Amino acid sequence: MAKTGAMAANEDVQGAGDDALGYEQARDELIDVVRRLEAGGTSLEESLALWERGEALAKVCRRWLDGARARLDAALASEGEQSAEQG
Repeated sequence: MAKTGAMAANEDVQGAGDDALGYEQARDELIDVVRRLEAGGTSLEESLALWERGEALAKVCRRWLDGARARLDAALASEGEQSAEQG
């Protein structure tokens, strides 16, 4: 059975391995999704698939940023403890 464009787009939305994407990869793909949505010319079904993909990519980016924030906070807290011990 041949896949329609919407079916193929929907499979992209369900893409396994999003957790393996790096921040920059997810961000770049999200930018592409937004451009495609803003350009229009897609069917409602394709637009919904793109929107869902964008939401999944945004979650990946958010996890990376939250992780970076946690590491930064931990490093700053550690630095503050060291300063207090030396002071």
